[in-house]
Amino acid sequence: MKTKFDPTQMTSNPNQCTRAWLVVGLLWIVACLNYLDRVMITTMHGSLVAAIPMTDAQFGLLTSVFLWVYGVISPFTGYLADRCSRSRVIIASLLVWSALTWLTGHAKTFEQLLAARALMGISEATYIPAALALIADYHRTGTRSLATGVHMTGVSVGAGLGGLGGWLAERHGWNYAFILFGIVGIIYAAVLVFTLRDAPREDAEALATAGPKQKAGFVEALGSLFSCGPFYFMLGYWGVLGMAVWAVVGWLPTYLNENFHLSQGVAGLSATGYLQTATLLGLLIGGVWADRWSRTNIRARILVPAIGLCLAAPAVFVMAKTSVLIVAIAGLMLYGVGRYFTDANMMPALCLVADPRYRATGYGVLNMFSCIIGGVSIYAGGALRDAHVNVNNLFMWSSVSMLFCAGLMFMVKPSRRVAES
Repeated sequence: MKTKFDPTQMTSNPNQCTRAWLVVGLLWIVACLNYLDRVMITTMHGSLVAAIPMTDAQFGLLTSVFLWVYGVISPFTGYLADRCSRSRVIIASLLVWSALTWLTGHAKTFEQLLAARALMGISEATYIPAALALIADYHRTGTRSLATGVHMTGVSVGAGLGGLGGWLAERHGWNYAFILFGIVGIIYAAVLVFTLRDAPREDAEALATAGPKQKAGFVEALGSLFSCGPFYFMLGYWGVLGMAVWAVVGWLPTYLNENFHLSQGVAGLSATGYLQTATLLGLLIGGVWADRWSRTNIRARILVPAIGLCLAAPAVFVMAKTSVLIVAIAGLMLYGVGRYFTDANMMPALCLVADPRYRATGYGVLNMFSCIIGGVSIYAGGALRDAHVNVNNLFMWSSVSMLFCAGLMFMVKPSRRVAES
């Protein structure tokens, strides 16, 4: 029997409520390491190229290959998190990618760097679908967007700290940060073995009974997702947004360096610091707003991300046109606030569309589309840079793409056969 929509529900047990927020706190640190390890390479362009010569296209390929592998493997790792212990999957992912981060710091050639980044893509792809599904298991409708947003602030802080990569590279060499943070991640994985657990059994059983009782294989899981019309709009939204966002994020330090003549270290810290400060606000505002609005409008978790992009798109366009640093920073921060309404609400919105048994798989499919297209965008950006195309033109193209994404999200409707649970 389908239960009535109750937006204030999270859990009936106060101890489970405390545990639910503890899980968010534990995963916050993992999310921080996840993005720090992956993005800090973008802030050390000069130091890395000086040590291991490569073209701009090759430098872009280091991020692109990560995204392509990350994307291709995401549906499978998402399905793994749906079928196995989510907490164990998370711990294994952190341990492996931290070891690979440490190994990256010992690379001597471009080919070795490329291989390390590809392998890191496999291990990091396992984390986000499992983590967001675990949070959705613990947090029901009343706090789901806020809990997701709080977790994703860890991603924001990690991306912001990624700017330390350029700073440390200028002082200790490009490989120092990889070795340091690889060791930190390995130690924290050991801590999680004793502290991170799956959602209580009664909650897991409630989710299992929300859909058909028989266990489905990977193909059947994909069939369930793609039989849902709204999922196609979400897929297009997440994919095109990945292309637009990575075009901005991947070349933001270069934009600040060339347009405003900032040093590598200052450009890296500015690109990540200002942006991630704004995204903290965007994640929290987007989470709180969606949770409260969802009390009267079940589409709130869908509409909030679309509205956010309507703010972010013109901000990026202003960045592309201005020659005044303070205006560029203001545009960057407005972009950060509006664009990251999405990250607080994408998994909660997916919960309105997909079978509860396939949440991690669904998010993995969305990640696949986003990362593959985003990887193409970054590599194409590097190739255009080699052809002396201005970064500002890439930003203008991203602005138009974000408006298109907003239109797609406005078209998403909650599935009639899936109740938010």
